[in-house]
Amino acid sequence: MKFTFACHRIGWLMIAAIGTVWGSSWRSAHAVEQSDSSALHYPIAHRGDQVDDYHGTRVADQYRWLENVDSSETRDWVKAENQLTKGFLEKLHEREVIRRRLTELWNYPKYGIPSQRGGRYFFTKNSGLQNQAVLYWTAGFDGAPQVLLDPNVLSENGTVAVSHFDVSDNGQLLAYGLSTAGSDWQEWRVCDVTTGKDLADHLKWIKFSSVSWTPDNKGFFYSRYAEPNEATKLVDTNYYQKLYYHRIGDSQALDQLVYERPDEKEWEFSGTASEDGKFLVIEVHHGTEQKNLVFYKRLDRPDAKVAELISEFKAKYDYLGNNGSVFWFRTDLDAPRGRIIAIDLEQPEPANRRELVAESADVMAHASVVGDQFIAEYLHDAHSAVKVFDLTGKLLREVELPGLGTSAGFDGRRSDSETFFSFTSFALPSSIYRYELPTGKAILFRQPQVDFHPDNYETRQVFYTSRDGTRVPMFISAKKGVKLEGDNPTLLYGYGGFNISLTPSFSVPNLVWMELGGVFAVPNLRGGGEYGRQWHEAGTKLKKQNVFDDFIAAAQWLIDNHYTSREKLAISGRSNGGLLVGACLTQRPDLFGAALPGVGVMDMLRFHKFTIGWGWTSDYGSSDNAEEFTALRAYSPLHNIKPGTQYPPTLITTGDHDDRVVPGHSFKFAAAMQAAQSGTAPILIRIETQAGHGAGKPTTKLIDEATDQLAFLVNALKMKIDGRP
Repeated sequence: MKFTFACHRIGWLMIAAIGTVWGSSWRSAHAVEQSDSSALHYPIAHRGDQVDDYHGTRVADQYRWLENVDSSETRDWVKAENQLTKGFLEKLHEREVIRRRLTELWNYPKYGIPSQRGGRYFFTKNSGLQNQAVLYWTAGFDGAPQVLLDPNVLSENGTVAVSHFDVSDNGQLLAYGLSTAGSDWQEWRVCDVTTGKDLADHLKWIKFSSVSWTPDNKGFFYSRYAEPNEATKLVDTNYYQKLYYHRIGDSQALDQLVYERPDEKEWEFSGTASEDGKFLVIEVHHGTEQKNLVFYKRLDRPDAKVAELISEFKAKYDYLGNNGSVFWFRTDLDAPRGRIIAIDLEQPEPANRRELVAESADVMAHASVVGDQFIAEYLHDAHSAVKVFDLTGKLLREVELPGLGTSAGFDGRRSDSETFFSFTSFALPSSIYRYELPTGKAILFRQPQVDFHPDNYETRQVFYTSRDGTRVPMFISAKKGVKLEGDNPTLLYGYGGFNISLTPSFSVPNLVWMELGGVFAVPNLRGGGEYGRQWHEAGTKLKKQNVFDDFIAAAQWLIDNHYTSREKLAISGRSNGGLLVGACLTQRPDLFGAALPGVGVMDMLRFHKFTIGWGWTSDYGSSDNAEEFTALRAYSPLHNIKPGTQYPPTLITTGDHDDRVVPGHSFKFAAAMQAAQSGTAPILIRIETQAGHGAGKPTTKLIDEATDQLAFLVNALKMKIDGRP
């Protein structure tokens, strides 16, 4: 039972929350007064003389010194930038009203998807404004909830978060990982569920790993790195991950090394113990590449060696379960939209592999084996559809979902008779359902009870044509009855990378934006996983410009179809989406009225030199390759800022402890943008302290950031607040 407290929704626009209609706190119709951006005096950022040679091309890197986030010079610059940004935002008249509204709407119970182990049920709940969700357990389905782990007591400001947790098969032991200040580094501990007390077990230097308990409940498998340099652990590259087994009660020094590859420094390992306890299945990954290897080790034979089952990076294989020597996988081998196959370890040759569930017109995004049934979650034009099959691949039924939205969950064991799933959409907070496997009946288990009327809003899906003729879908959400007169404030949000699909999801900031009269649009750009491997690869490496073309075409479609105008159109994205915003901002500064690039990859020539950045070369390519260097430099946001350009109002966001996309990316981009700006529009950077890439960020910080971003947009787009819901 693997859980994460912070799901991988990309950015504040995808945070699960809820809202109601505007109260009387809004003033009557008026134009928001503009802050005087012409009086801004940006902190001095000196230009160094660093020049690098890339395949005979010399490229200046004048702000290289900002990569050293702990130098006194960088710290002084960060302090000055934050003071400037704070001073600007504090003058925005609607900022505190927006904060109150966000806080009011955020304050509702939010439940995680439950699961059962040993007759106990485990689930997370945030009562409303708690900084972190709390883990509960019940004895039986109808038992009284008991607090098992409350991360809110681990720090005063909520910056210690539980990143993952896993419960032993008998429901007696909890293994959980802690992350501090948003770092990817985790420390794992073990708790006795009955007493709620931690045991002596303490594991360190874990990153990009969950755990997998053995069915005997005596220990678990996990992956870790060597102990890093304490002073540089937030920027140093991460290589040579190793797979270990930890026995409960032992010190970490006694953990058994199960597998390592000194000859493959970039390989990462994920170990899963089979339900019958006979096998350890090892998935081998190479960065973010959507292809992996599969090895295995017999656990019922003491001297068994690790054997290779899939030994070439040709396709993606997700282990689902086994029946004796027969392993089940969801794979895109010879099926770019996914299928389920069976491989017998006794006859593993490709000719002997059996197809159980064939590829369909929709992408099979996830699959599981629960109650001796395959549950397959599909994406139909970027929204969920779920089908249930028996173990021979025969279709049993389709799961009836509440509408156009996103489902998640459907996990469990072969012996389970039930499973749980969540469902959400742009105007529907996440609800939890209990699904009875024998009957196929879905029963509402938890639903937020708030004063909110989703019927006041509507989502439509449109299809538009990108630059090269590709048909791209886009969701558009707004209040019902929105008028197409070309003057609606519109927020265009995108990602477009790493096979990640943007599907309908609820968020409080999105609702506040729509309550303000804004339109929220999400295009499903190439580079994502909405239509399978071909869609993903069409937005990678030398084809990455397709992603930006798709986004720009979405913006132009919204203008041409009278949803908005250039002056009223803002763009937003985080991480790879921050790169998207940075690239489109520098390619078409004339097309947008405001920009919110968050924790973006802005220096495409050096991203692979920090932490796990090398793992992104499967999507981006690398400046070490001459052909890829040319493509990267052509769109790298940092390297395409042009002095003398009038850029639109821009609020850059990052975290000082981001060890995924190191803050030097945003620092350098902000300094260069401020130096190049020829207009009066503000170019600001908001640097969150004690925060990382986004996962585990406490509620207070989420509300603060959303407040500043929404207030910035209201000001930049000269929005009118009419006070009506």
